[in-house]
Amino acid sequence: MSIIVWCVIFAIVIAIAVVSTRMASRNQEDGLHDTGLAIIEFNRAFPNEAIRQLQATADGQAVFVRLHDNKAGFMRNMQRHYSCHVIEPGRVRVLSSETGRGLSIQFLDAPHHNATFEFASPREASEVSLWLLGNYVADPDKELPATNPSAANRH
Repeated sequence: MSIIVWCVIFAIVIAIAVVSTRMASRNQEDGLHDTGLAIIEFNRAFPNEAIRQLQATADGQAVFVRLHDNKAGFMRNMQRHYSCHVIEPGRVRVLSSETGRGLSIQFLDAPHHNATFEFASPREASEVSLWLLGNYVADPDKELPATNPSAANRH
């Protein structure tokens, strides 16, 4: 009788291990496709930054963040944690990838994140490149240089 009880306990332990392993691998595959998780993690790292928009890479291992003040942010899945940082203007270099759906990015302040990031479509890649280059929306508050009326009348 005790052998049957031990066999049942052993079977239950094996079943729990199989289920736990499958759940862990599913979570690892999901990466940062869950925008809610990305918002929570980025706000945990930078509570004073207001998020306007998110764009995940095709594999879900990185998320680019458009912030309220036209700065950009970046999150990357580092296996056991998420690395988050705000990209300061002028501190990133961006080139198009060979596929046209990705960006080769050099982070001047965080060179360990340099990589080529592929997106689901060329449109998503171009939108993120605009965020990174600071050209997403023209700032209506910027004043145009004042023209000198006397210089404009000279021929």
